[in-house]
Amino acid sequence: MKVDNKYELIVDASIKIMKEKGFEKASVSQIVKEAGVAQGTFYLYFDSKSAVVPAIAKRILNTLLAKIKESHLLSGSIFETIEMVIDVTFEVTKEYNELILFCYAGMAYYHSFDIWEEIYQPYYDWLEEQLNSAKESGMITPKVEIAPLTRMLINLIETSAEAYYLSNQAKKESAITKTQVMTFIKSTLTDYHS
Repeated sequence: MKVDNKYELIVDASIKIMKEKGFEKASVSQIVKEAGVAQGTFYLYFDSKSAVVPAIAKRILNTLLAKIKESHLLSGSIFETIEMVIDVTFEVTKEYNELILFCYAGMAYYHSFDIWEEIYQPYYDWLEEQLNSAKESGMITPKVEIAPLTRMLINLIETSAEAYYLSNQAKKESAITKTQVMTFIKSTLTDYHS
């Protein structure tokens, strides 16, 4: 699928209409009217309104990964890198919390968890590379299996940020939650016992 300006217009319009009306009440005709494109154009990119949800999720994840890569310190330790990932994840989750909730609901409705994994693959690959380098240099225990650990760490960080911002926890200081997540991850990477 070629991504062009019309695709982006449709995704932008979908975000706006679905935030205003909710997923169920939003229609393709409302989306294309907002995007300023023909209804047939919509179907060149998406086979249904539900198919737009992964595009919205991908946009959020691409924003997250771009900010992470932009903030990444090449000379930093794996622990500085993970701390930065936690900070950026909390920042992006705060900024996009409404859309994240919507994406979870829409992804479940669309039964698109395979697409979700595909969307996340570049993020998995990037963090896995960081962890492998740290393992090779002896910064983390050699006993951990990096590939499954990568997914668990991303899940832990995102779930912690989402629980913080999408529940009543946001009344507390976010630094406490971030510190607890970092402490847990650092312990996992250095104190592994088998």
